[in-house]
Amino acid sequence: MAREFTADREYRLTAAPERVWHAVATGAGNVGWLYPMEIEPRVGGEVSRGPSKVLAWEPPHRLVIRYADDKGFSNTLHYDIDGREDGGATLSMGIHWVHEGTPDANWDTKADAADKHIDFYQHSLRQYLEHFDGRPATYVRAEQSAPPAGPEAFAALRRRLGVPDGSAAGDRLRLTPDGIDPLDAEIDYLTEDFIGLRTQDGLYRFFDGSSWNWPIWLGHHLFAADADEDKATQVWRAWLGRA
Repeated sequence: MAREFTADREYRLTAAPERVWHAVATGAGNVGWLYPMEIEPRVGGEVSRGPSKVLAWEPPHRLVIRYADDKGFSNTLHYDIDGREDGGATLSMGIHWVHEGTPDANWDTKADAADKHIDFYQHSLRQYLEHFDGRPATYVRAEQSAPPAGPEAFAALRRRLGVPDGSAAGDRLRLTPDGIDPLDAEIDYLTEDFIGLRTQDGLYRFFDGSSWNWPIWLGHHLFAADADEDKATQVWRAWLGRA
């Protein structure tokens, strides 16, 4: 018997449909809020993350991508973009998982993680479109070597980063993480599982893995013209290792 998981979201964006399309359907756009992912611009086109294919390509209104493996699992991602009279766009996006047969024992854990990560990523999309649209991005990723023992590890990392207990989205802080240049940042997203910081030249994203037995990791989007991917990755990997 097939098992399914579906998550759908709808957002009102101030960006025009063409700009939303650029953000979700191109490599230059995806690296600014999601992660590096190249999409061949045609039905049947290849997608660089996993053995994925483009099922629908209707710029600037509809994009559908499907991943499938040889174990009966498939993941279909869709973006539907509609223009509004005020010049902005409404974005409907969702994922649909299907597993034909017996899914692995971590199905519920993975589904919970996907559901929560969607909200964080889509928030990052709005931040990108409102503050950095059109600026070239450098992506920086690093992770710890093993899952944390519990959520207290991420709380300690948050304090070590310079985000005190009791902080909330909208707070502005000057952060001085050890070994990192000071960051004048606004907290744009903050939950038990995620930290989002926005500076003049970057979106800094931190992910707790304790709820899903994953390592703590980070994925930053840097927009400074002189951003050096290798150097920034080494610096943040070292910082995360010390944490």
